[in-house]
Order: sequence, then structure tokens, then C-alpha cells
Amino acid sequence: MTTVPEAAWIKDARTVRLLSWFSLAWMVLEGALGLLAGGTAGSVSLIGWALSSAVEGLASIIVIWRFTGSRTMSETAEGRAQKAVAISFWLLAPYIGIQSIIDLATGHRAGNSVLGIVLTAASLVIMPVLGVAKQRLGARLDSGATAGEGTQNLLCAATAAAVLIGLAGNALFAAWWLDPVIGLVIAAVAVKEGREAWKGEDCR
Repeated sequence: MTTVPEAAWIKDARTVRLLSWFSLAWMVLEGALGLLAGGTAGSVSLIGWALSSAVEGLASIIVIWRFTGSRTMSETAEGRAQKAVAISFWLLAPYIGIQSIIDLATGHRAGNSVLGIVLTAASLVIMPVLGVAKQRLGARLDSGATAGEGTQNLLCAATAAAVLIGLAGNALFAAWWLDPVIGLVIAAVAVKEGREAWKGEDCR
């Protein structure tokens, strides 16, 4: 990080803050509608996915804090934000992992939900775009916190895909176990990414 702020650096920092505000707004909407869809359909996987939005929203709040006011050029603030984002990864993993184990143990079959399908499909479009943009900006700003939030956006998309695959696999082939198995893989990835974020490897 440079001592004297450059115009391009400041512009990128401002862009990161705006993207994080957008992510936070989307996570609030995603979480509320996801809980509604999951509750209506009796889909535990949809409910778990919706609850994970709260953890992902926390990462957005951390990055907004990081790039607000005097903290924008602070290496100390970056270090704290980087560690906080890493912790949010570890908060995310239990949501997905525990729910996947429960689904496998009980043989739970998620019900169909038009709202859930639309919502997860929208996340599959929006989250990868946000995730890639934040990872690129994180690399330019040397900000592990920003890159880590971007990785969480990509995990959100992967989890949405798992929910959709589970619903489709169950409906078409009675493969109810697909959703929880994929969920366990995603939980393992979340733990790995949290470890790398803690060490500051996300921005490299």
C-alpha cells in the first residue's frame, strides 16, 4: 500500500465501497426472500442458504468499514478487516456443513419452490460478477479483506448452484443426496478460504 494516495487507488477504493453496499442490500433481500421461500416449501437447504446471507452481509459491512473515512489508507484497518473477513468465512462454513450432515442423516428431500428457484438463479448471475470484480480490485489495492469478500460472493453463487442442483436432481432422478454432498464440499472450501484470508493470501 502506498503512503501517498494515488487517484486510481482512491477511485478503486471508492468502487469497492459501492460494490459492498450493493452486496449488503442484495444479501438483505436474498436472506428475507430465501427464508420466505424455504419456509413455504419446507426446504431446509433453502433456509440454510438464506441464513448464510447474514454472514456474507457481515463481510460487506467489514469492507465498507475498511474503506470509510481515515481508514481508507490505513494498513492497520486493512489488517483488522482481513482478519474479520477470515472469521466470517469460518462462521459461514458451519451453516452449510451442519445442514448438509442433517440432510444426509435424515434423507431430507427439499420441496419445490418457484421463488427459491428464481432467487438462487438470480444469485448465480449476480454473485460471480461481484465476486470477480472484488477479487480484481482486491489485488490492485493489495486488500485481502476485499478479495476475501469477493470469494464469499463466489461461494454464495456456488451454494445457490448446489440448492438448484439438489432440487433438480431430486425432481428428475430422486437424487436427494446431491444437495447435501455438494454442501459439504462448499463448507470445506469455506474453511480453506478463511485460512488463506487470515494469512493474507486472497489478494495475491
